[in-house]
Amino acid sequence: MPGTPDSPARGVRRVELSTTRPEPIAEFYAHLLGWVLIAEPDGAFTGWVGDRLAARVHPGDPAWRVVFAGAGPRDLGGGAAVDAGRVLHGPWAPQPRPGEPCWVELMGAATDDDHWAGALGWQVRDPDGEFTLYDAAVADDRRPVAGRLTAQGGWTCYFAVPDVAAALTEATDMGGTVLVGPRDVPTGVVAAVADPAGTVFALLENPAGWGGAWCVAHQAHA
Repeated sequence: MPGTPDSPARGVRRVELSTTRPEPIAEFYAHLLGWVLIAEPDGAFTGWVGDRLAARVHPGDPAWRVVFAGAGPRDLGGGAAVDAGRVLHGPWAPQPRPGEPCWVELMGAATDDDHWAGALGWQVRDPDGEFTLYDAAVADDRRPVAGRLTAQGGWTCYFAVPDVAAALTEATDMGGTVLVGPRDVPTGVVAAVADPAGTVFALLENPAGWGGAWCVAHQAHA
């Protein structure tokens, strides 16, 4: 079960976006990130990059939900869940392609660390710090699965793009709003954007792996 040290959540199964306008919002992300959209029978839209599911957009109040891969299904609250199936996005998955999720980060408080570490079997790298990485360990192989930044906003999904500046121009042209960036942070060159419905997501330029520079740092110390 997730939450035990010998079976941590090792990555993301899928990300889900609920919105009051599923079709135009799904089309916004599809144009920006190069998804192939499929209309589902329940009124949702799935966005695909090759044979990997990038995201599911469905009706509801605007919010992201990160579904981690593990023994599930189980709703964790706070914009996250666990579901059965293989990891599609994460530190042990293939390198993120443009348009795919490439990192997830919790905008929350340091007091949240114990909850997520316990629920998902993670290790907290810098407890009580302004920023920390949440690591999963498989035998002696320890890798960052997610981050936590002391801020408000819940889970934020990052998507890989080849050029952040160009993506911001396109997002603005389609009704999005640039909130932050582009700027260099320890993860890489990032930007924060609100889609036309006001839901916030992030872009990461040319990540070398899950978490961008965090992957490079892991490889350097492996």
